[in-house]
Amino acid sequence: MTAITPIGEADLEFDHGTFDAAAFTQQAMENWQTLAAVIDHTLLKPEATREQVESLCDETIRYRFACAMVNPMWVSTAVSVLAGTGIPVGVVIGFPLGASLVSTLKQEAAALVRLGARELDMVIPIGQLKSGNHPAVQHAIQTASSVAHHHGALLKVILETALLTVEEKLRGAEIAIQAGADFLKTSTGFASGGATAADVALLRGVAGGRCGVKASGGIRKLADVRAMLEAGANRIGASASVAILREMGAE
Repeated sequence: MTAITPIGEADLEFDHGTFDAAAFTQQAMENWQTLAAVIDHTLLKPEATREQVESLCDETIRYRFACAMVNPMWVSTAVSVLAGTGIPVGVVIGFPLGASLVSTLKQEAAALVRLGARELDMVIPIGQLKSGNHPAVQHAIQTASSVAHHHGALLKVILETALLTVEEKLRGAEIAIQAGADFLKTSTGFASGGATAADVALLRGVAGGRCGVKASGGIRKLADVRAMLEAGANRIGASASVAILREMGAE
């Protein structure tokens, strides 16, 4: 395992480069096709059926979303439907509580990438972060990122910002980046609140140009998407993706 370096105050204050949110927003909002390319089309309801997952994948192909995001049991189905399209399957791990054993996370991540998942959205160990056990948080993320990156997959780390203090958001974001996160993500959509523009801006402030920021949770309208992009997101997670595109003229 990679040695864990404690996170100090200097790490939170260092200039980590820039991300041009205004330019990215302009590019993404040019038309519905460019917007679709930055949206993870998502279905994570526990009651979702095979038919609904297949429909999600068909919509992902039709609109060319960034990926189809599903629960672990549906990865094989999604991989089958999306085969040959060039569109990746995304899956959640340690979801939605962030309370899994590290050994479980490792096994889950390994099994899912073997099934063909190429984007893993992992919930940070929320209780460990709030307990101040930063090495445990970093170890969990490093474990998942090592599996993901070994198989050429991306790792997005969900902080569940609605449950954190500002200090915990800052600390958790920096730990996640140092542990190998490709994206910082705001929310699961299962907690007391979802994405806010303020939290997206905070995460982008920590990330700078080092990694992506994904806004997810409660994003249902085109205006919500624009607000998140303007705050610094470069990926959006939404279940209302098609309705959002239809606001831009998609059929």
